[in-house]
Parts: sequence; C-alpha cells; structure tokens
Amino acid sequence: MDLDLKGKSVVITAASKGLGKAVATEFAHEGAHVLISSRNADTLQQTVKEIKQETGNENVDYATCDMKDAQEIKGLVEKAVEWNGTVDVLINNAGGPPAGKFIDMEDEDWYHAFELNLLSFIRSTREVIPYMKEQKRGHIVNLASSSIKQTLDNLALSNTMRPGIVGMAKSLSQEVGEDNILVNTVGPGTIETDRIMELNQVSADKSDSSPEAIKQEAEQAIPMNRYGQPHEFAKAIVFLASGANTYITGQSLIVDGGLVKAL
Repeated sequence: MDLDLKGKSVVITAASKGLGKAVATEFAHEGAHVLISSRNADTLQQTVKEIKQETGNENVDYATCDMKDAQEIKGLVEKAVEWNGTVDVLINNAGGPPAGKFIDMEDEDWYHAFELNLLSFIRSTREVIPYMKEQKRGHIVNLASSSIKQTLDNLALSNTMRPGIVGMAKSLSQEVGEDNILVNTVGPGTIETDRIMELNQVSADKSDSSPEAIKQEAEQAIPMNRYGQPHEFAKAIVFLASGANTYITGQSLIVDGGLVKAL
C-alpha cells in the first residue's frame, strides 16, 4: 500500500520520546519531512540523530516548544512552513497530566491539565488549518488516551480533558470536511512507554506492591496478554494521517489489544 507520505510536511508535538518519538520514526520510514518538538533541545537533538540513523531519512528536524505557550506553538508551525512551504500533517501530542483522584486536585491542577492536554491541541490545530484549507487537503490526528472511551482509575484529570479532544475533533471534522481535511483521535491503551511505567510505580506505591507485579496483573486483563509496543501504536497513526486514508474522519480509535470493553 502506498501511503503517499514521501516529501510530505509532518509536524509532531511532544515527540522527543515515547509514543511521539515512535510516530515520528514511522513517518520518517515513509520518507516524510518530519519536524518534532518538545521543551528540551538536548533531548530533541539526540532523538533526531537516532531517527535519522534508524530510518536513513535526513529530512528530520526539531524545534523547542512548550505546549502551554501559544507563541511557541505558532513558532513551531512557522518553522515547518519555512522549511517545507506548508503543513500536510499535524500530530497533536502532549504529556499526560498527573495521576490522582478528583478530590485531590486543586484549581491549579485543572488549569494545568486544560492548557497542556486540550488547549494546546486547539492552538496547534488553529495554526495549521489555514495552510490546509489553502491547499485543500490535510490530516490531523490527536493522540489522547483510552479514557476517551472508558474512564481510568486515579486519572481524573485525563478522564476530563481527553474526551474534550474528541469533541473538538468531531466538531472540526464537520467544518473542514469540504476542504478535504481529515481529523481523527487515537487513544493508546497500555503501551509500554515511560508514562505507563510511571503510572505502574504510582500504583505500586499505593498498594505496597512492585511495578513488575502491577504490570503482570495489567497484562492478564488484556485479551492479547501483553502490553502494546510503541511502533504498533505508531502504525495506526501513520495510516490515519496518510494519503491512504481518504474517507475516515471525525472518528476516535483505541489501540489497546482489546482491553477496553466499551462499544
């Protein structure tokens, strides 16, 4: 299958590690011009080097960007346009908010989660839409969480903000469909990343257990009996954002090995 990504301008936020890095690597494998961002320049430089070495694609670059800063998001998109003339693909991503129950969260926690996990997606999307409208094509994929379908224990902030991404994407897909701009949201289940390891540690601390025991118990609940790997998740993102996807829009997909039971 030809994914029609060679030479396409792809922007991926929060992509110096974890799922963002895995997605960037898959796009680079397909010959896209990939611009990644995060807050740490040193980490970004190393990530770009690793992606180039793995894929042989020299068209990988980076820009530092704090996803809570509107001007830095604007600057990220401007760099992509200066480099490639436009933005064909936007992959919205951001680090997950802190774990915790509703009763534990103060106003400051809610504002932080809103800015990082919802408003940042709105801002970056708003920046790329004019370019996509002008060229009458584009793909936007939002990386969220399986909480867009089924709430997760001890993650009140994520359970609140992630569904907002789905609502935003669904609304936008109705508005820009005539411009051939496709907007979708994908939620990872239990994918083996640093974020999942951190959450396992939190659970272990609360239950006087170990992260290894938490992982083993979690794997037993997954029909495929294992955590997913970042590259498996990334392949779904790349398809939805590729030229091979010409009619899937306004949808929310879970990549979770069958864990979520909600319809």
